[in-house]
Amino acid sequence: MPTPLLIGSCEPFSGKSALVLGLARQLMRQGIAVAYGKPLATCPEGIPAGESPSIDADVRFIGATLGLPPEQWIGAVHQLEPASAHRRLLEGDLEPGSGLVSLQEQLTVAAAADRQVLLEAAGSLSEGLLYGLSLVPLARTLQAPVLLVHPWSDSRSVDGLLEARAQLGDLLAGVVLNAVDPEAVPALRGEVEPALERLGLPVLGVMPRSPLLRSVTVEELARRLQARVLCCQERLDLLVETLSIGAMNVNSAMEFFRRRRNMAVVTGGDRTDIQLAALEASTQCLILTGAGEPLPQLISRAEELEVPVLKVDHDTLTTVEVIEAAIGHVRLNETVKATYAIRLVEEHCRFDRLFERLRLPVRA
Repeated sequence: MPTPLLIGSCEPFSGKSALVLGLARQLMRQGIAVAYGKPLATCPEGIPAGESPSIDADVRFIGATLGLPPEQWIGAVHQLEPASAHRRLLEGDLEPGSGLVSLQEQLTVAAAADRQVLLEAAGSLSEGLLYGLSLVPLARTLQAPVLLVHPWSDSRSVDGLLEARAQLGDLLAGVVLNAVDPEAVPALRGEVEPALERLGLPVLGVMPRSPLLRSVTVEELARRLQARVLCCQERLDLLVETLSIGAMNVNSAMEFFRRRRNMAVVTGGDRTDIQLAALEASTQCLILTGAGEPLPQLISRAEELEVPVLKVDHDTLTTVEVIEAAIGHVRLNETVKATYAIRLVEEHCRFDRLFERLRLPVRA
């Protein structure tokens, strides 16, 4: 019977969904059936009417991307949201209860169908403790090996992995280092990876940082900013990778904009010169702050170039803070990002040791 595999992380937005996509695709190419789910639903919004609320939105997207039918989706046993957290806190209930029974029943069905189950754990080592579904207790209860994905900036990043290793022990099956500076990858492979192996941290992949996977749609920015869309409503699927603030003179702005790509440009509603300069660069959306409305010629030019223009009520500082909080901290829910994630995992991860641990009949 296939052993369930938990994909976890020490901190949120580390790249679990991207890793699940790439790993699942490799398994499916080997002819191995896959089932996927999140025991603790963290993204319940967007559930179609009449469908089970136990299926997290991430599971729906990844399942659809992989072409998995609904019977190969593992339903959540609890939802991470304020009302249920408050109720459980007041009750002092820290056990998964009947939810764990439901999860184990689903795992039994998947095993009977000879499906390799991939379970995406909560966002950090501690998230889900209130529900009895944090990574370490869940791994111990299911006796499931754990694959960790972890962002890496420098050697100080090892602390989270060492803490996870101390708690998981032999259940830690491997780690994938993510969001690595591309220029640092060779040195990390040559020096750091062997050092991690000696510390009991099997390194199964080193993935370079990807601006595309960190990007956010214009639609998501508009939602978070509660912005009015002044034009190009049909282009809100454009992806923003970087943020620029148009607060300098127009000559400096033009030079600065030329060096950036796929920008969201934030500038005052009265800075028509900056706005027009931004439209001629690699700008995915223009975000106007302050009082007043943009000139008609600005909107006309934006429509010609198909660049959405958003108007917000926030000041520039607040607007920038909202955007910075979004870039790199959004869920993987666009097809282009999913396709790229699969390729990134395929190019930079080697799962031979993991497949051997799971006793999977994969071809060399």
